[in-house]
Amino acid sequence: MLNTKTITELSEMLAAGECTSVDIVNDVLAAIDARDGQVGAYLTIDRDAALDAAKEADAARSAGRRGTLLGVPIAIKDLLNVKGQPCTCASKILEGYTAPYDATVIAKLREAGAILLGRVNMDEFAMGSSTENSALGKTSNPWNSDHVPGGSSGGSAACVAADEAVASLGSDTGGSIRQPAAFCGCVGLKPTYGMVSRYGLTAFASSLDQIGPLTKTVKDSAILLEAIAGKDSKDSTSIDAKVPKLGKNLTDDHSLAGMKLGLPKEYFVEGMDPEVEKAVRDAVEHCKSLGAEIIDVSLPHSKYAIAVYYIIATAEASANLARFDGIRYGMRLDGKNPIELYGKTRAAGFGSEVKRRVILGTYVLSSGYYDAYYLRAQKVRTLIRNDFTEAFKQCDAILSPCTPTPAYKIGEKSDDPLKMYLDDILTTSVNLAGNCGMSIPCGFSSDGLPIGLQIIGDSFKESTILKVGHAYEQTTEWHCRKPKI
Repeated sequence: MLNTKTITELSEMLAAGECTSVDIVNDVLAAIDARDGQVGAYLTIDRDAALDAAKEADAARSAGRRGTLLGVPIAIKDLLNVKGQPCTCASKILEGYTAPYDATVIAKLREAGAILLGRVNMDEFAMGSSTENSALGKTSNPWNSDHVPGGSSGGSAACVAADEAVASLGSDTGGSIRQPAAFCGCVGLKPTYGMVSRYGLTAFASSLDQIGPLTKTVKDSAILLEAIAGKDSKDSTSIDAKVPKLGKNLTDDHSLAGMKLGLPKEYFVEGMDPEVEKAVRDAVEHCKSLGAEIIDVSLPHSKYAIAVYYIIATAEASANLARFDGIRYGMRLDGKNPIELYGKTRAAGFGSEVKRRVILGTYVLSSGYYDAYYLRAQKVRTLIRNDFTEAFKQCDAILSPCTPTPAYKIGEKSDDPLKMYLDDILTTSVNLAGNCGMSIPCGFSSDGLPIGLQIIGDSFKESTILKVGHAYEQTTEWHCRKPKI
């Protein structure tokens, strides 16, 4: 079954002539047909286009072209523009909208020869932690269909875990790649802010959003990140930094000798599931057995991260979502005047969570409250960033849980937004600081649900966290387990 293979394995098989890209796409489509009725990861599938692209990849390879991603099918979170295809952001307000251009990461994937398989489900406009906020369908966790896959990149994680895609792209604003990766038992990498162009990403919070890969192995994440990273003249926030050979730097030497890994006491929060804490502490001990030195570090301002995040993120969302007004694109409900048109369109088009965040963001930016909330949140954000700067003077990377609990049941937190917001308590600090972070499988609960280990690195230290993650992954067996669906 080629759909169960990794990017690395498929690349080697294609090079050796053991399979074709058409074979791979057919196996993945067969898996989608067999499983997605239960998982619900996909919103749309580009069957004909994917098969045509696979034939082109096979022809290119026969003509001598080479490339690790050539002919490999990738699923795309439905807030990235793919020319000629829908981009709904899982919202009613964008039903019928067709993207007129490719996002930069999509153009880079095309250039690498990757096949764009289809668009996967998400929380509406990336606002949520469970994919329950999608207006277009339900996605379940492949390990237990009664549980959420996490969010907002729930579809991206679920399709990889269910072997309905070889890999996928998601976006991470406050943990939206790492948290669903932890819930679904795959690898999720949030790059340093500015390492990957955001051009063509439908923005939620522009100073926090970052596109990244969800894959079956750490090496696959390195390969995919290397393909999409780099300076982009269309995105002024992308950094002109040399992208290292991330995939080739991961070798069979799994020693962590000479590395110092920090353990922040603030990340083992009160109320954390005991099974999560045990799995993570066991993972820390395993890293120690590989030669790493474990040291205690402190991130004292992380306790303010959730409050700071939900002020800054909602403020930026209220500005970014102002463009969805019923005039330029998407849904339009007529009114007697522009104000009525706006109101009717947004009332019908936006879901409750989007409305909640836009209203909150407008409030914190309003006259009389800007200084009290938004400006103060920006100051505390600097303190959070400074905490990481000091910690990385003592260690090479930081280890922590990714989520306080394994995946919870569908509907369990739907009526309590504040309770759901706390799911991101261990991930939002990384976005506020602009650092890189990754979640990898490190165990399972007694109910058979995956648990994720978070590895946090300083800015542009992706190679460091990839080395740690690869060493841990290749000397454990957690990533080898598959859900029974």
